[in-house]
Amino acid sequence: MVTGFSLSSLFGHFRSIYYEVFSFSNKLIKGHCKIWIFQPFYVLASGSLVTFLLAIMCAYLYLFPKFQPVTDSYETPKSSNSVGSCNVFEGKWIQDETYPLYNASDCPFAERGFNCLANGRKDRRYAKWRWKPNNCEIPSFNAREILEKLRGKRIAFVGDSLSRTQWESMICLLMTGVEDKRSVYEINGNKITKRIRFLGVRFSSFNLRIDFYRSVFLVQPGPVPRHAPKRVKSTLKLDQMDHISKEWTDTDVLIFNSGHWWTRTKLFEMGCYFQVGGSLKLGMPTTTAFKAALNTWASWVDTSINTNRTSVFFRTFEASHWSGRNRNSCKVSRRPSLDTKGKDHSSISDTIINVVKKMANPVTVLHVTPMGAFRGDAHVGSWSDNPSVPDCSHWCLPGVPDMWNEILFSYPLSKNGTYLQ
Repeated sequence: MVTGFSLSSLFGHFRSIYYEVFSFSNKLIKGHCKIWIFQPFYVLASGSLVTFLLAIMCAYLYLFPKFQPVTDSYETPKSSNSVGSCNVFEGKWIQDETYPLYNASDCPFAERGFNCLANGRKDRRYAKWRWKPNNCEIPSFNAREILEKLRGKRIAFVGDSLSRTQWESMICLLMTGVEDKRSVYEINGNKITKRIRFLGVRFSSFNLRIDFYRSVFLVQPGPVPRHAPKRVKSTLKLDQMDHISKEWTDTDVLIFNSGHWWTRTKLFEMGCYFQVGGSLKLGMPTTTAFKAALNTWASWVDTSINTNRTSVFFRTFEASHWSGRNRNSCKVSRRPSLDTKGKDHSSISDTIINVVKKMANPVTVLHVTPMGAFRGDAHVGSWSDNPSVPDCSHWCLPGVPDMWNEILFSYPLSKNGTYLQ
């Protein structure tokens, strides 16, 4: 902001310049201005108007520093290139021929239902897009370096099938840095299935474990209370954490998600209603129940998780691309869209963000909703292990979940503050 002179002050400055001009005119013309006026010309024009004007000009140049207006300078801060200092979820998808980072057919932990190329998809361009934040760069993925920094750690994903997809993606990404693939195995010898509640993969060469717990609501499912109406087949105890939550505490990194099952079709139409204490809440909306469940989760994190050891993340709602009047049509596009068509906002994501803001312990929100909104091209569609049932909710692997993990790896997952990339 520039502070202007008053009119009287301005005349005062010119008056002082006027008097000093005549007292210093010979000095100025012969000294500072003799590069422009030769001595013979000075003799001829010393009384002329030209001399006066030249003297005024030179005097102004000579005296100007004394009368510079006062200014306040505001410099726009330059954006840092480090991921920690910018919003990595504001950006765009760009083509990158170095992608994908792995072949799902070479990864025994990539579920066949998500391996779109193996299931007949011919177009490979969907796998060659990378997320580029507006004001920083996500570090290039280096599997071996990350494995070394995760040595001796335990990571756990908790949530629904979208959480399992990210779990599978992380394992496949890190396996590219392992020489002996046989050293990576499921600790109970289980195959990857949709319904199993626990899966754990060990990278024995690095003493690293990456677990998945299926807990789609995060809170405890319950039986039918006594004297409940016939339409009640089961309940969700909104004030109690899932009983397997006791297995989540001994971890170095926890990544949660929830939201896709909080719908009328997956709750009320299946006879599942909400319960708080011993009271059934038959008229409670799903949005209210979801917030109540999240508050129970937040209280559990604040009281049960040692955040001096454990880094906690919560991934927001992932955009789906169902269309049609009843949202039952699945048409996978060929390229990312230029317009999110409102899919970059979600009330579920807003609830997650608002609950986390009020927590005592630090939790990082992985706000993936906006970046997924562009990717109508990256869903499983009809290229699954059951092509008769199109899928515009889940993502192909390799694909969008890989980018979630690249972003996750860019955070300081160890409590000494070092970044994994």
